[in-house]
Amino acid sequence: MTAHQLESLQATAFAGIAVILVAGTLLARLARRVRQPAVIGEITAGILLGPSLLGLLPGDLTQRLFPDEVRPLLSMVAQIGLLLFMFTVGWELDGASMGRNKRSVVGVTAGSILAPLALGMGVALLLYDNHSVVNGEKVPLFSFVLYLGVSMSITAFPVLARILKDNNLSRTRIGALALTSAAFGDVLAWCLLAGVVAIVTASGPSGFTDTLWMSAGYGAVMVGVVRPLLARAVVRVAKKGSGACLAALVTAGLLLSAYTTSKIGIHPIFGAFAFGLVMPRKPARMLEERMLRPLQHAGELMLPVYFIVTGLSVDIAAVSPTGWAELGLVLAAAIVGKLFGAGLPARSFGLSWRESTGVGVLMNTRGLTELIILGVGLSLGVLDDTLFTVMVLMALITTAMTGPLLPSLFPRARMDLVAPARQNKPVIRITAKAPDQTPDLAG
Repeated sequence: MTAHQLESLQATAFAGIAVILVAGTLLARLARRVRQPAVIGEITAGILLGPSLLGLLPGDLTQRLFPDEVRPLLSMVAQIGLLLFMFTVGWELDGASMGRNKRSVVGVTAGSILAPLALGMGVALLLYDNHSVVNGEKVPLFSFVLYLGVSMSITAFPVLARILKDNNLSRTRIGALALTSAAFGDVLAWCLLAGVVAIVTASGPSGFTDTLWMSAGYGAVMVGVVRPLLARAVVRVAKKGSGACLAALVTAGLLLSAYTTSKIGIHPIFGAFAFGLVMPRKPARMLEERMLRPLQHAGELMLPVYFIVTGLSVDIAAVSPTGWAELGLVLAAAIVGKLFGAGLPARSFGLSWRESTGVGVLMNTRGLTELIILGVGLSLGVLDDTLFTVMVLMALITTAMTGPLLPSLFPRARMDLVAPARQNKPVIRITAKAPDQTPDLAG
């Protein structure tokens, strides 16, 4: 490739990214106007700029904006944004948030994972014959079934946190239970997915065993070596260093961690996520100002490119009547699994049926986290384009339905300020018809 050709590709990539940023911003604003999280608008922008809409117009506009030669450049930008996002997700998950209500959190977490996992695996068995061959290669039944089950068990912790904030539920008892359960559920789901990826990529039983041993060694090094070194580095930067120094150090670390997990054979996103988990949380204010916010802003600029790369593989117009029937089946399993899997344990710990249903609806939020997992499945050759489109639509629908359902679940909810134990800050409590039966779940 000549220097002129390279410059031309770079210029095309610049123009494509500009279109991505404008479209993502406009649709994100539109999504907020209709009480939806911004990620719904950004994902929709990615789909509309792909073959589902723009590709149907005369002139092959999708190919002109995002030609095949430019897509590797876009994928690189998308992957960096994705790694930054996964790091922030890992850092924001804090084991101390379980509080005093471990039983209720464990119950809802386990139910919200196991029920959709089981239903998803059952649906996968029904769909396998129609999607068992991807790119001319036979997909192993066990990998397909386990992957589809895990992908349905996801709750998007970051998107859920935003929905709770937008609906003034962040510090309610129901919101606290759902958010904490989603946090721990995300950790379990990522571990399950790492296992599935190891199974898919391993070359036979010995290769899978090697991956497990290397993953265990990687985890031990992260906890025993990297975490203490990070704690010392944070203390030193807090005294003498600058915010730019800390952000650069953390970015280099998460990229190296992603490189390591990629070499192990699981996926770069797990390295970024694990680096976020072992990153110190104190001093919290300094880390938020000097490390978290700069990385979040950088990720927010690059992550919309990921939606476009994803949208280029989503072709709604190509979905057949059989595909739409499969979407109905997938939706039923995903929604029922979360509603009953999370709602019934919540009810067993004393919540009313209305409140328990609210917990189930909140745990049904999937959003960007689901798209990340689906992207992994597509890149590994576990999903074909049709099933990938079906699963993306499932993620959009289950996320979009959460916001409109919450007001109907709590039409006459009364917001009471209650002083919690060991704190001076007020916590909002939602009470419906029988406030005396509402347990203390805020922790």
